[in-house]
Amino acid sequence: MKNVKQFLVGKKIGMTQVIDENGKVVPVTVVKAYENEIVGVRTLEKDGYNSVCIGYDEIDEKKLSKPQKGQFNSGAKYRHIKEFRVEASDSFELNSKVDFSTFEIKTKFNLQSKTIGRGFTGSIKAWNHQRGPMSHGSKNHRLIGSIGQATTPGNVKKGKKMHTRYGNETVTIMNLELVLIDGQYLFFKGAVPGKSNTVFITGVN
Repeated sequence: MKNVKQFLVGKKIGMTQVIDENGKVVPVTVVKAYENEIVGVRTLEKDGYNSVCIGYDEIDEKKLSKPQKGQFNSGAKYRHIKEFRVEASDSFELNSKVDFSTFEIKTKFNLQSKTIGRGFTGSIKAWNHQRGPMSHGSKNHRLIGSIGQATTPGNVKKGKKMHTRYGNETVTIMNLELVLIDGQYLFFKGAVPGKSNTVFITGVN
């Protein structure tokens, strides 16, 4: 997420539907905005790049270590910090709140979150490999089959598609339209991957 102009951190609540002005039913994802506070500003002169550090998900300071507390200048302490690259960081004030009321309806945003973790998975489900015959006597129904060569070179090549874990990956969905704002809740047209989890929202430049 480089050189963004608008940004926000929220929590995915779930999906529902709204009816637009034309009477059309629109599927939407509901995101509740965290209280976002600017806890750090990186400058090109001092750090080599421009960015803004956002603290979100407020937490009792008793649950933080002394080095963690040192990252915050104001009274509020946050569980997480997210950094957004910006073109210029001069216009951002330290310890100020991120105002998402400037978000305009029908504008496009990119939403980033983690997909649902699928755990340990066989190669058929993970990579769409073919299964073996299902007839009686076959001992290769859903097994992976041969994975390498014989004596020479006698190893498994790097990158071989085998049983694995998939899901739990960071994915960005591009150009989702903001259709409604209701208090702390933002309604985006379409689906956002993952269960109810943290979502990073950036405006499309």
